[in-house]
Amino acid sequence: MKRIVLFFLYILIFKVGYSQQSIESSLKELKSVINKQPSYDSIKQNSIDSIKYELIANATHVQETYANYAALYEAYKIYKYDSAYSYALRMLETAEQLGDANLITYTKLKLSFTFLSSGMYKETGESLSHIQAATLPDSLKVLYYAFLGRYYYDLGDYDNDKHHTPNYNKLAAQYIDSALALWQPNSYEYAYYKGLRELKSGNKDKAVQYFTALLNRPTLTLHQVAVTASTLSDFYIQKGQNDRAIELLIKATIADIKSSTKETSAAFILASLLYKKGDVKNASLCIEQAISDAAFYGARQRKVQVSEILPLIEAEKISMVESQQKILISYAAVVTVLLLVVVGLVILVSKQVKKLKLAQEVISKAHEKEQAINKQLAETNDKLSDANKIKEEYIGFFFNINAAFYDKIEKIKKNVEKKIQERRLDEVKMVFNTINLKSEKEALLNSFDHAFLKLFPNFVPVFNSLFKEEDQVRLAEGELMNTDLRIFALIRMGIHDTEKIAQILQYSVNTINTYKTKIKNKSIVPNEEFEKRIMAIKAV
Repeated sequence: MKRIVLFFLYILIFKVGYSQQSIESSLKELKSVINKQPSYDSIKQNSIDSIKYELIANATHVQETYANYAALYEAYKIYKYDSAYSYALRMLETAEQLGDANLITYTKLKLSFTFLSSGMYKETGESLSHIQAATLPDSLKVLYYAFLGRYYYDLGDYDNDKHHTPNYNKLAAQYIDSALALWQPNSYEYAYYKGLRELKSGNKDKAVQYFTALLNRPTLTLHQVAVTASTLSDFYIQKGQNDRAIELLIKATIADIKSSTKETSAAFILASLLYKKGDVKNASLCIEQAISDAAFYGARQRKVQVSEILPLIEAEKISMVESQQKILISYAAVVTVLLLVVVGLVILVSKQVKKLKLAQEVISKAHEKEQAINKQLAETNDKLSDANKIKEEYIGFFFNINAAFYDKIEKIKKNVEKKIQERRLDEVKMVFNTINLKSEKEALLNSFDHAFLKLFPNFVPVFNSLFKEEDQVRLAEGELMNTDLRIFALIRMGIHDTEKIAQILQYSVNTINTYKTKIKNKSIVPNEEFEKRIMAIKAV
């Protein structure tokens, strides 16, 4: 009995380990594909430009014009909403010129798809209400029924409640049944929608059979792979088998990127699962991909979904930043010890008292610098306790700064170790002389300016609106913010303590107070209202 238990335990551990290894390999591939995304989008854009060239070349032929409009619509429908909508309208106008009733109906279905893809459910319903299914040929009926099926399934998912969702799913199933009766049983559409209907109806095992068989077909397009894998992942999510769902969603996301599909939910759902798994780094990568896709396509419902999980992922980043702070403090201590070892070696090998005294002074100053760095790190660690009030760009700013600092410390450590090993002790001092604190401060402030203005892009014009035109801030070319703006930028971030602002900007408290008083006195609003107006500036 004991051997049997051990055997099954071994099998379980083996499967878990293999699954994790597979996920890590897939995530590595996903990162590579994300880095190549511009090239995939470039291919997509070149294809679109080619069709536009054909459109111009055949502008006098109405039939060919419609065909080119239709080709552009197909290129844009899962790529960019506003362009897809624009060409759908042109298709409709051209179809009405041709006077072909079936072509007009076909075009209205395409127009409805753009509404649904962008989350405009009201407009989708209104567009579909003008179509009379009874008079349509089977080739259009099947498209009409399938589209209505997806429309009601999407409405059910959007409402996600126990009152309306079951009714929407029931209506969707009826329309899908009508479409299935018209499709060829061996077609992709039949297999996919049959699986979708079974999944929504609770017949999950049958649904898995259809979707798994579909994914094994070698003839699927990248978009079909993405849609099928993403839909199948829902089954494993419902069963709590998140690792398998993650593998499928990675596959779907890769296919979406390679096919330049922006109308997608795979990256968003993948980010949610990775976050639940504790993989914040990759969750952040995927949520950024989802945000980029939603913004590019113009998908309203995707933006709403992203806003639900994004704060959770960014809040988790705070913990990671705090951990990095502790690591940096440890490495700073190690560097300090190494410096003391260097001093000891210099003392042992030095034969001249003057050089010995010089070395002691250098080490003493270096020690003071290290203490100052440790003090700054401690202060930064205290300030992170209030970091949950700051949005994702500010969190990312500090994370990148800390990572850069870690790299610099690591490089200094390696350089010092190398010179010690090679007994080039006189060159140790030169290593520390390469540290340019002024340059570091300027780089830090510049990074802060970029991060803050990305979070508050309207800060400078709103700030200037509080002054007469002759008293407004005038920035030099290439300058993002000056000291006046940075003081009140820090206040907007929630730092009201004048002493803390002085420490951050490396001015005296009196200087900061002087700046604040001078600025408030110039403002067209009362002094006691000025900071309230600053705090009212909205972030993106």
